[in-house]
Amino acid sequence: MMLEDKVAIVTGSTQGLGLDIARQLLAEGAQVMLVGRNADSGQALARELGCGFSACDVECDEDIDACIAATLARFGRLDILVNNACLYADQGLASSREQWLKTLNVNLVSAAIFTQKTAAHLPSGGVVINIGSTGGKFGAAGRALYPASKAGILQLTKNLAMTLAPEQIRVLSVSPAWTWSPSVADFSDNDPQLADRVGAPFHPLGRIGRGHEIGSVVAFLCSAGAGWMTGVDVPVDGGFSILGPDRGVSPRVWFQQYRDSQ
Repeated sequence: MMLEDKVAIVTGSTQGLGLDIARQLLAEGAQVMLVGRNADSGQALARELGCGFSACDVECDEDIDACIAATLARFGRLDILVNNACLYADQGLASSREQWLKTLNVNLVSAAIFTQKTAAHLPSGGVVINIGSTGGKFGAAGRALYPASKAGILQLTKNLAMTLAPEQIRVLSVSPAWTWSPSVADFSDNDPQLADRVGAPFHPLGRIGRGHEIGSVVAFLCSAGAGWMTGVDVPVDGGFSILGPDRGVSPRVWFQQYRDSQ
């Protein structure tokens, strides 16, 4: 129970990775405020999990204010903010200005504004976790919006960590690689074993991640055990980020594969 007596807001937490993170925080003893736009599903989840729910559009400052106020009213304090809300739609170079601004507003600006509005209520020892991605570290053809927003999150984490350090508030980011989620479930026809096989060549551990594994690391980073950590990104990616373009295979093997294919 690393987080007993702690209170957390997790944005974008009515499905997917955000929900997995919220479940792990609850398992470690935290009180959690789920945040999402769908009031019906959010309230149903809150009843199931025994936590709070705030219907909130992270693009709306008034909604953010109301979410923070509701958290303080229900739990009496606020210790942790997890900025997870995210859009994944991306048409790369073909994306319009409106699509750029929408994605950056949700994925990057909302994290900055939520942190700005939360910081005044976080105590010494408070924690902000920004959910990054390996997508913010490497090039990917046909994509631009999502990777740019996640690269921005990684830089924002460093700046916020420096800004809030005098208040003893820690700011970190966590960057998953391929993780089981609604989008991956769609790609794989809801077959985790297929997703693992497809993802195996890109992850030295031979499979894609699971949301609870990301959530467990988030929970640790929010705990006193990580009290000497701030301003850094923690890759939770099955080894994805240690591979180069050769995928960790020597030139000898690639040349042999080429010869075998001729």
